[in-house]
Amino acid sequence: MWNIDIFKNYVVAQTQGGGGIMEMLVPLIIVFAIFYFLLIRPQQKQMKQHKEMLDNLKRGDNVVTNGGIIGKIYQINGDLVMLEVADDIRIKVLKNQIAGLFNFNNTNNNTKKEE
Repeated sequence: MWNIDIFKNYVVAQTQGGGGIMEMLVPLIIVFAIFYFLLIRPQQKQMKQHKEMLDNLKRGDNVVTNGGIIGKIYQINGDLVMLEVADDIRIKVLKNQIAGLFNFNNTNNNTKKEE
């Protein structure tokens, strides 16, 4: 009895036109389009800008690494960059670990004393 009811419900659902494949694909396509334009495309653009910045690095540029180290580029050898972080103190970092250029003029130095 129980199996017959399940079979009847299945047959009724199939004969009533439970929806075509296009009706199931349209929401999936819409979700993919939203993900593409809101997540994938901006990330690809950001990666492209970062690669261009790394390709245009030159000696004397002030940079900040992903670890937060700020220094001036002393030498570039392929994928290795030697940063001068203080007078006569140089460290080697991987080029792809440079987060971006650093401008000392844009830092907020709120050292004013309130009286």
